[in-house]
Amino acid sequence: MLFDINADNPQIRLIRKVVAIVKDGGIICYPTDTGYGIGCDMFDQKAIKRLMQIKKRPKDKPFSFMCSGLQNISEYAHVSNTAYRLLKKCLPGPYTFVLPGTKLVPKIMATKQKTVGIRVPASTICQLLLETLGNPIITTSIPTDDALPPAEAYEIDRLLGARIDAIIDGGPHISDPSSLIDLTRDTPEILRIGQGDLSLFR
Repeated sequence: MLFDINADNPQIRLIRKVVAIVKDGGIICYPTDTGYGIGCDMFDQKAIKRLMQIKKRPKDKPFSFMCSGLQNISEYAHVSNTAYRLLKKCLPGPYTFVLPGTKLVPKIMATKQKTVGIRVPASTICQLLLETLGNPIITTSIPTDDALPPAEAYEIDRLLGARIDAIIDGGPHISDPSSLIDLTRDTPEILRIGQGDLSLFR
């Protein structure tokens, strides 16, 4: 099912329809500030297992998830004072932060070290999705054999249409990964160089 949603001024009526699909265990595709991603409700284990099959992802490599903001992050991760100051400067934005997870995070979503990967995308569609759903959404890239994932909804529909339940068409979004930053220690560690200003972490 394809939903044509305005990236700057999302139609709440359509967002609610997509959220209903998520609540029913659906897997959705949505635009972020780093390209299109796919995901599901973080608390739906059946949907997570489906997503793992689509991505051909091993169980010991958990997905990252999207939160709506700093207050939301503190529910699912332990945030030190240093980490909080960095998060406040950077979010929302094209970063994925590794943080120690709290007990609210399902076991399937945490690493053996009990860390989690968290994003707060600078995307109006994502923000409204999260606000309407009321809890985090898993986020992962489009599975493809090509070097560059599809940037248009119709390409994603052709690639994944039969395997996912809804696609939000928010216009063209070229894939450009987020920077991955480990904030589990006193000193930040850059694990992957992607979008965003990295001078704050050096």
